Amino acid sequence: MRAVLFDRDGTLVHDVPYNGDPALVRPVEGAAEALRRVRAAGLATAVVTNQSGIARGLLTPERVDAVNARVQELLGPFDAVLHCPHGPADGCACRKPEPGMVLAAARRLGVSPAECLLVGDIGADVEAALAAGARAVLVPTPVTRQEEVAAAPVVVPSLAEAVEVALAAARERS
Repeated sequence: MRAVLFDRDGTLVHDVPYNGDPALVRPVEGAAEALRRVRAAGLATAVVTNQSGIARGLLTPERVDAVNARVQELLGPFDAVLHCPHGPADGCACRKPEPGMVLAAARRLGVSPAECLLVGDIGADVEAALAAGARAVLVPTPVTRQEEVAAAPVVVPSLAEAVEVALAAARERS
């Protein structure tokens, strides 16, 4: 394991639907410490986030970039930040659960998808990781459906515990 990819909304920060306001960004409990541990272990980090608000006309790419910048101000720099601007009906290859963003993040980080672990809060995150050949850890929130929890290969109750899974996987490979 050489890289940990994170979903943004609901995983790293509290989910504010179609958020285009950096002032509304609030990290989830333990996010800063979890990311500090990942970085201290020498693992690359990336954010992979669906932002259909762009396709729906509710957000501009600039607003998404501003929110992503605020996430990095609060949680430290990521080696890559990717977003999918498409809507569910657009048929793109990047929108999770499709694997495109995971594959693109791996390329940007200079690692293979098999060397990545994606941490997310819904089934689409898990599906995207698995479709790309990466590992996945689900951290359920109140919006996570029970069938998504049942289908996930690894489920943990917190971001801190998801990072423990990633660090253990990194130690396995070294």
